[in-house]
Amino acid sequence: MAFVCSLTENQAIGLEEDGVSMNVSDLIAGRGMAACAVFTNAMFVKQSWQRLNTLRSSMRRIVILSLLMMVAFTGPNVLAQQKPKIVGDYVGALGPLHLRLHLTTGSEGSLSGTLDSPDQGALGLPCADFHLDGIALTFSVPSVHGTWKGSVGGDGASLSGTWNQGSPLPLNFMRETFALAAKASPVDGIWLGTLQAGPQSLRAQLQVKSNTAGREFCTFDSLDQHATGLECANVVWTENDFSFDIPVVHGHWGGKLSADGKTLAGTWNQGSPVPLSFTKQSSALVAQPLPAPTYDLAIAPVKGSELQSVLDRDLAEALKSGALAPATGAGITIGIVEHGVKRIFAYGTAKPDSIFEIGSITKTLTGLVLAQMVEEGKVKIEEPVRELLPAGTVAKPVGNEITLLDLATQHSGLPPMPDNFNPADKENPYADYRAADLHAFIAKHGVAKPAGASFGYSNLGLGLLGQALAERSGTTYPELLQNEITGPLGMKDTVVSLSPEQRSRFIEGHDGMHHHARAWDLDALAGAGGIRSTAGDMLTYLEANLHPENISPKSATGTPGTKTLSAALVQSHELRADVGPGMRIALAWLYITDTGSYWHNGATGGYSSYALFNPKSDFALIVLLNTSISNAGSFADLVGQHINQRLTGKPAVSLLTDEF
Repeated sequence: MAFVCSLTENQAIGLEEDGVSMNVSDLIAGRGMAACAVFTNAMFVKQSWQRLNTLRSSMRRIVILSLLMMVAFTGPNVLAQQKPKIVGDYVGALGPLHLRLHLTTGSEGSLSGTLDSPDQGALGLPCADFHLDGIALTFSVPSVHGTWKGSVGGDGASLSGTWNQGSPLPLNFMRETFALAAKASPVDGIWLGTLQAGPQSLRAQLQVKSNTAGREFCTFDSLDQHATGLECANVVWTENDFSFDIPVVHGHWGGKLSADGKTLAGTWNQGSPVPLSFTKQSSALVAQPLPAPTYDLAIAPVKGSELQSVLDRDLAEALKSGALAPATGAGITIGIVEHGVKRIFAYGTAKPDSIFEIGSITKTLTGLVLAQMVEEGKVKIEEPVRELLPAGTVAKPVGNEITLLDLATQHSGLPPMPDNFNPADKENPYADYRAADLHAFIAKHGVAKPAGASFGYSNLGLGLLGQALAERSGTTYPELLQNEITGPLGMKDTVVSLSPEQRSRFIEGHDGMHHHARAWDLDALAGAGGIRSTAGDMLTYLEANLHPENISPKSATGTPGTKTLSAALVQSHELRADVGPGMRIALAWLYITDTGSYWHNGATGGYSSYALFNPKSDFALIVLLNTSISNAGSFADLVGQHINQRLTGKPAVSLLTDEF
C-alpha cells in the first residue's frame, strides 16, 4: 500500500502474488504487501490497514505465503491406541509470521482445530490427511498445497517440525499457557470503537485480559477490514492510563479509562494522531470472513496478440456493472510487453496515453536511482544515510546505523510514516511536508538501526532515500529522476510535476468508493510515491528491466546516466534480503522465488497500480487505474494477477465481482 499501502502503504502498497494484493499497509500498508499509504489523518490509518489486508490477501493467494491453515485430524484407530495430548492452543512463528494453532477433541477422540495468522488477519483454512503415530504427526493443507511433518514433545507441550510448500521451512509450536487473573482488572474486557477514515467508518475492537501476575495483554481487530487478532505489545495499565502498540502496523494507542469504567477515550497514531475511543461491550463481534476468491477456468497460455480479445471478454461485466461501470468514472490502462512487442489496452474513461499516479511503484525507480549513483561512484550502497544529509542533521549513533541499502530493502526499522506529518490540506496531504520537516524528524528519531531489524514497509524510508540521494547530488528528486532514469530511457511522460500538456491527459482520480479524489503532490517524500506516468512509459521502464543488456552507452539520449544504466539495472535486481517465506526483496522490487517474478504495486488517494516483470519468461505487465484501493482491496492488483495467470495458462482469479 505503500503508496498503495503496501505496502501498502502503505500505507498504501500491499504485497501480492506475482500475478497479483505492501498497503501495508500500506504495506504502503495494504490488504497489503503491503501490505500497501496513509495520508490524511484518517486515510493514513485506513490505507495502513488496507496494506495489511493486501498483504494478507496476497499471501493467502500465493501458495508460498499462504501459511494459514485449519487442522483436522483423522486416524481414529491410532488415536484409540494412544490418546492424543495435543489439545489446546499453540503458538509458533514462520519467518516474520506469528501463528496460532487451536486444537480440540471430538466425541470419538478425533482431533480438529484451526490455525490463525494474526499478522495477516487470516483465520481457519482447512487441513486434511492427518496421521498421528506415537509422537509422529503429519498433515496436509490442500488449499495451499502445503504439508507439515514433525513430532509431539513434552507430553504435548511442543510440536516440532517442518512446513513444506516446495521448500522446507522450520515451523515449531509451543503450547500457550495463560493463567487468567482470578479478578479482572478495570480495563479487562471487550471494547468497541469507531475510526473515521475519510467517508468511511471503521470499527475497531479491542480484547483485553490480565494474568495472575497482573500483566495486561490485548488483541486488536479492524472488523470492517477483516484484520483480526493483531497482537498488542508494550501494554501498559497504570491507574486510569492505558496504552499499547500494534507492531505489525506500527500503530500506538493511548488514553484514559473513564470514571464509570465504561469508556476508553484516547488517540490512535500511525504517524498522525486520530481520535479513537472505545466503549465496553458484553460480547465480542466477529468479523465476517472475506469471500474466497473465485477463479475462471484455465485456458491455454494467451499470447500477447490474443490478450485484448480475452480481456474484452473477461472485463465485460466489470465494465457493465462492476468496478469499471460508467457510474464509477473509472478508467484502466493495461500494458504488456512480451518478447519485445508492446501492447496497450484502455477501458472505461481511460485512454492509451492517459497519465496516472503510480503510487509506490515509484519506490522501484528510487531503488534504481540508488543503483545508478552507486555505479557512478557517487554513493556506496552500504553508506550510512546520515552521511548524505546536511551536516549536523543527526548525530552518529552508537552501534549500527541505517544505510542506503537498509532503506531500499525496507529493513531500516523506521516507522511507516514520520510522527510530525500533520498536513494542512487533508485532500493533498503530502504537499506541505518539506525537507526541513523530514530533517527535523530524523534529528529527533535518530538513525540507529534496531538490532535484528526485519522487513517493515515504510513510506518514510523510501522517501528519505530519495531525498538523501537528491541532497548528495545537489538537486531535487524530480531532477535527479530525470537525470538518472527517465532521461536516459526517454520516458518523457514520467514526472513528478506535470506540464500543461500532460495535465490535459491526467485522468481524474477517485477514492475506493468512487468519489472524486484530489491528486497528491509530494515534496520531501516524493521518492516513496510521487511519480505520474503512462502505460507506454512504464512499458519502456519494464522492458529495460527485462533486458538491461540492450541498453548501450552508444545509444545515449544525451544524458549522463545512460553509460551506467545497464549495470545499474542488473544491480537493482540483486536479491538482498528476505520478506517472508517464498518472497525476497531487491532494491525495492519484491521477488517471488517460485516464479522468478519481480513486482510492486501502489496506490494514492485516487489511483492504484500494479507492475510485474519476469525475465525467465520475457514478459512484463503494467496496470494503471484511476481508483484507489477499497476495503475489498485493489482492483488493479486483481487485474494484474488475472493477466499474469492468463499469460501463463493458469486458472485466473475472476474479475466478475461486485466487491469493488
